[in-house]
Amino acid sequence: MSTSQMISESKLCFEQGPIRPPNEARSLLLRITRNCPWNQCLFCPVYKKERFSLRTIEEIKEDIQTAKDMADDIKALSWKMGESGQITNPIMAYILRDNNYSYSYKSVALWLYYGTGVCFLQDADNLILKTKDLVEILRFLREKFPNLKRVTTYSRSRTVSRKSSSEMKDIKEAGLDRVHIGLESGYDPILKFMKKGVTAAKHIDAGRKVIDSGMSLSEYIMPGLGGEAMWKEHALETARVLNKINPHYIRLRSLRVPAHAPLYQKIADGEFKMLNDDQVVEEIRLFVKGLNNKITSTITSDHIMNLLEEIKGKLPEEKRNILHVIKKYQDLPESDRIIYRIGRRMGLYSSTADLYRDQNTYDKIKTLISELSGKGPNGIEGFLNEMADKYV
Repeated sequence: MSTSQMISESKLCFEQGPIRPPNEARSLLLRITRNCPWNQCLFCPVYKKERFSLRTIEEIKEDIQTAKDMADDIKALSWKMGESGQITNPIMAYILRDNNYSYSYKSVALWLYYGTGVCFLQDADNLILKTKDLVEILRFLREKFPNLKRVTTYSRSRTVSRKSSSEMKDIKEAGLDRVHIGLESGYDPILKFMKKGVTAAKHIDAGRKVIDSGMSLSEYIMPGLGGEAMWKEHALETARVLNKINPHYIRLRSLRVPAHAPLYQKIADGEFKMLNDDQVVEEIRLFVKGLNNKITSTITSDHIMNLLEEIKGKLPEEKRNILHVIKKYQDLPESDRIIYRIGRRMGLYSSTADLYRDQNTYDKIKTLISELSGKGPNGIEGFLNEMADKYV
């Protein structure tokens, strides 16, 4: 019996983790470690009550081989159905409607269908592996999938900082192309309060090590993380740190705090006061202004939790355009800002220009605001928070 036939009959699975960056939605997802080795950040709702563990090299290689066998099986199915090895709509319809195929099998099919050639390694901090082990895994992955265009992972600044420059270069040469790091803030008092387990200096050291190794670096920042007390310092110090790192990407992830995040209790106790949307936008404006003209990062706002998805562009040449997007929102009448905020949180708007493209939608939201206003002073903000938290 061929491997392909074995896969088809047993519907094998491989392990995948709970999250990945939005821009890795069409990537092949392979789990290298389980959960987060730190898992203390107050703002983070992920992995709580879950223990971190290292997977063995043998387990990981078996999963990679299984994914490869699945990919071969899917291509063989395409030939059998007369699609010449291409993963077409008929192939996807056949696989997705058959409940006998495992979730991971379908995920491989979707990966082939989208044709990104990108692989994302889960979970939160894979560089915590011994360098020789990670190198072995990456080489095996590249051997089994030689046409991969990019391999990416999450890691933490504290972990990267402990690697030597030569180790980082070895990891790059073995096949890791990009690292996503949650910088969150460059202001030490915020990092300490949020139990991030790292300092601004460590952020800078880790970021430069990734870049100097030849890998691409995405740094995530969290507008709103300073709350009412430290929003200015958060904006300015985060810009200062990023000026020193000059990552390839700066990704905005606005703070949202669901009930199962540890920060929620500090909000309930009055120890931390959240910013509203307008305050967060002003913080982002101050942050962008603080990025100097030597930085060449690309800023993206690629998450539904962010109010202004339009904040994106290559620095320094598009900095003025980014600030213009922010000004357009801030210049709206207060009533239209509220309409836009509700439309955005309901998934109806992605740009301030959407406000005036559909009068019917505009009028319906306006009516909703009147109804919410009748529920008391917190009716509108309560609704907005409820809608935004659904995306966490």
